[in-house]
Amino acid sequence: MADSTRVRDVMTADVITLRPDQTVAEAADVLSDHAIGAAPVVDGERVVGLLNDDDLIVSEARLHLPTTFNLLGAQIVLPGSQHRFEEELEKAVGATVADVMDDEFAPVGPDDALERVATLMHDRNVTHVPVLDGDRLVGIVARGDLVRHLSRTT
Repeated sequence: MADSTRVRDVMTADVITLRPDQTVAEAADVLSDHAIGAAPVVDGERVVGLLNDDDLIVSEARLHLPTTFNLLGAQIVLPGSQHRFEEELEKAVGATVADVMDDEFAPVGPDDALERVATLMHDRNVTHVPVLDGDRLVGIVARGDLVRHLSRTT
């Protein structure tokens, strides 16, 4: 993918957004109605998070209990597994988009190379990346956008 293609050439510019105060049910309807897997969460004009379909289905999934082991009579909880359980539990009981969205997302710019987006998606195991021009939302890139670009150029 090391070509001169920029994010603006493959991103979706007509972005469906959500508000932090919308209910989880409303967000599910929006994603379903538009057949999309994620949407940026916007408070006024500021992007405050990204809601992925995985954030919604966790309420129906079996939660991953923290991994513990007994060492010389002491119960040890692996820190990463405790953190994952707490995040899943928070999302499972969340009522609004703000409760379940990912507020730690990595945006890209419209002039960034596709290689940067592909690396970001791969390294962070994310499926969608918001495109910001300064603080303004100008698009979104999904994994499918990259795959479509690859199929056209190979």
